[in-house]
Amino acid sequence: MTKKGYYGDWGGAFNPEILHQTFKQLNKAFEEAREDPSFWQEFIELMSTYSCRPTPLTYAGNLSDHFGGGRIYIKREDLNHTGAHKANNVMGQGMLVKRMGKKRVIAETGAGQHGMATATMAAKFGFDCTIYMGEEDVRRQRPNVFWMEKMGATVVPVTDGSKTLKDAINEALRDWVTSMDDTHYLMGTVCGS
Repeated sequence: MTKKGYYGDWGGAFNPEILHQTFKQLNKAFEEAREDPSFWQEFIELMSTYSCRPTPLTYAGNLSDHFGGGRIYIKREDLNHTGAHKANNVMGQGMLVKRMGKKRVIAETGAGQHGMATATMAAKFGFDCTIYMGEEDVRRQRPNVFWMEKMGATVVPVTDGSKTLKDAINEALRDWVTSMDDTHYLMGTVCGS
């Protein structure tokens, strides 16, 4: 990385002006946490005791034989506490949210894995939690919605547009720009324009 946020000629960010102060606060909290050995130690402990990390590598003998040559191993992220790799991201963000003194988290989700991980983290840290999910995705992913709600999250079915993930993102952003003083948005989707 040649300068902050850039890799050679590429990088940077465009953020709406209304979010500049929020991103500045987040960046400051991240930089302070990154320099604090106790933060890293707490993260390692949390991932070990709460999220079941490190997850094992499983030798895939039949697959290795089938392709004839290398030994193939599967990293078992499905054995994380929430059943996917999503916990690796949200638990660290939860620690940052706590440092920033915010009391509420929001997220968008499509299939529900990011929503599950966010709801789990919020329950662990005692945050209020709202998950935006397209109405169509709520219908398709009912078991994940059930567990998010059991963990205390409010799941908001989004009825705009195609009633799927892109509409859930829009609704989460609408929420965030009106509540950023006490709310952190854990975006789980790679998106942009």
